[in-house]
Amino acid sequence: MFFQRVKTPGLGHNAYLLGCGDGLAIVIDPRRDVDEYLCLARENNLSIAYVLETHRQEDFEFGSRTLSQMTGAQIVSGSHALFGETDVKLGDGEEFLVSTTRIVGLETPGHTPESMSYAVYVKDAGDKCWGVFTGDALFVGDTGRTDLPDPGKTGENAGILYDAIHRKIAPLGDQTLLFPAHGAGSACGGNISERDDSTLGIEKETNPVFSKSRQDFVETKLTEKMARPPYFQHMEKVNLLPGRPLKWPSTVRVLQPAEFNSRMKEGLVIDSRSPEAFAAAHIPCAYNIWLEGLPAFGGWVCNENTRIFLVTHGPEDSKTAVLSLARIGIDTVDGILANGMESWRDKGLPLESITTTNAAETASWMQQGLVHILDVRDEYEWDEKRIPGAVHAYVGHLEEQLPSLPKDSKIVVHCNVGHRSGLAASILKRNGFTYIHNMLGGITAWEKLGLPLEGPGTSKKAD
Repeated sequence: MFFQRVKTPGLGHNAYLLGCGDGLAIVIDPRRDVDEYLCLARENNLSIAYVLETHRQEDFEFGSRTLSQMTGAQIVSGSHALFGETDVKLGDGEEFLVSTTRIVGLETPGHTPESMSYAVYVKDAGDKCWGVFTGDALFVGDTGRTDLPDPGKTGENAGILYDAIHRKIAPLGDQTLLFPAHGAGSACGGNISERDDSTLGIEKETNPVFSKSRQDFVETKLTEKMARPPYFQHMEKVNLLPGRPLKWPSTVRVLQPAEFNSRMKEGLVIDSRSPEAFAAAHIPCAYNIWLEGLPAFGGWVCNENTRIFLVTHGPEDSKTAVLSLARIGIDTVDGILANGMESWRDKGLPLESITTTNAAETASWMQQGLVHILDVRDEYEWDEKRIPGAVHAYVGHLEEQLPSLPKDSKIVVHCNVGHRSGLAASILKRNGFTYIHNMLGGITAWEKLGLPLEGPGTSKKAD
């Protein structure tokens, strides 16, 4: 039996390749670029016979149809209309065999109306369930958010999810291995564990969906404060389509500095270098989204119609950047700066910079009343701990909810370590704020220095 989890960096996404006997295999929830699954199957002498979809994903574009076209595999889903075009539609409790492996479809709605889980029974495990692919219904340490279909029905959906997990998944047995579609870092769950491996037995001891009553679970879901990236709506549409082939690399041009300078006015510039490199020198009005953050934050500053011009650290980073955007349905990279910032600098083209600072210097400025602190972390992080006197504005909403701070005042921006605050600093710079400082090390360094922090209590939001 062959089994492997395949992660997608930056999205917290898990796909799986499972060998089922006689050289046949299934792939569960594949992303748009499918080469890794194909290589893995080929290296292990496996033929992909089926592709399983647990639900219409919101945070990445599916590769199911592309994989099907390349391998002849059939796409399996639930029977709900929101699955779009699939080959085999399973009702609740219906099953099918792949060689000696039995797979049973279980309707587990709540995160989304169409959500399915798939219980897997392997030949040498007798009648006991070996594992369950739960999509976004049940995570390690958490459950899927229930506000996505309709924020007004968050509580109702939470009750539906609670019932589905207890009625459909819990009876599979404590020995059952848990294989969710996402791990830590996903925007589809608020408190997913950092560990990947779990069983239903472990979850019954640790997961709130099992430790709380139905009413308490619903109330907890009603208090969740999770941002919804704007590109989610685009994913809901494209994941109903048969599948879109990748355009990289044939449609992306490398542009010399003069042409890049002329063309970039047609759209926007994203600089994927580190916050430190960006702070030292960057193209005016560029956004700074570090390379690993592009899948999560690219969809906050651009959409499927935005013409994008990239600044990267080199050719490999360029490929990763284009692919990261394509995974969230954005295929509109029009150009990449040849030889990066070095070529721009050597041509004498305009440069800007952003000042960096550290926790100790920021604390000193605060004592002298010289600075405003802007915290751009998410609601969970802000509620857990924060710097006294800080103003909070999540980086994803910063552009449309700019803080009512004097544009000519000294503003220190921080997150956990400095990546999201690098993006926030670039947004403020684009919008006319003058004295911006990115606090490198963020609240992590602040805490290690023993500097004062506030816990849950009175919040101060940006106006």
